[in-house]
Amino acid sequence: MSVNLDDLSLKELKDLQAKVSRAIFAFEDRKKKQALEELEEKAREMGFSLAELTGAVAKVRKRAPAVPKYANPADKSDTWSGRGRKPRWFDAALKAGKSPEDLAI
Repeated sequence: MSVNLDDLSLKELKDLQAKVSRAIFAFEDRKKKQALEELEEKAREMGFSLAELTGAVAKVRKRAPAVPKYANPADKSDTWSGRGRKPRWFDAALKAGKSPEDLAI
């Protein structure tokens, strides 16, 4: 394919440039998909998924249950671990002049 670029107008050159950019993107996209399919097939042959081999599998992090650190002075069964938002009773106690150590279990 031979195109004489000197004979094209600016609009035609820009159109050609856009078409070339789209063609390059489509070509790269096809090659990536082909490579991914080949890698997934090879991983399946070996008994794995590609996600397992690349570390893309989401690992669930187990967190230990939060141990209560503070208790509501009005109701000792109402506790807070110190994680997350402060309960209203904790803020109210601090405003009333108590310290966090006073509310500690």
